[in-house]
Amino acid sequence: MLQKLVPDTIMQPFNNAYSHGVVIPPNARVLHLSGQIGARPDGVVPEDGEEQAENVWKNVMAILNAADMTASNLVKITAYIVDETVFPFYAAARQRALGGIEPPASTAVFVPRLVLPEWKLELEAIAASAD
Repeated sequence: MLQKLVPDTIMQPFNNAYSHGVVIPPNARVLHLSGQIGARPDGVVPEDGEEQAENVWKNVMAILNAADMTASNLVKITAYIVDETVFPFYAAARQRALGGIEPPASTAVFVPRLVLPEWKLELEAIAASAD
């Protein structure tokens, strides 16, 4: 089981949206997820930032599922967001995907651009399971 750390001796996480640290137990399976963009299964990237945010999380959840993991196995997520107007959509999709679990360690960064100009956000993650 992952140990989520939120020490009361430091500032509490902004909006309670993340844990300050996560301990992975010995002998756990560790999954590194490549950066996921808001593409649909057919490879089309919608222009709409809200749909891209939903697709990013659908893609992450599909990869977790393929590894027999769930959102509760997320250790660390890093979001790269180009368009600041997309952040609220990303945050809402993230909240739905995490479903009220203790959140993983998280970072969100506004960047000037990603590899292709139509990509509005990209999300990479690390997950672990103690099977």
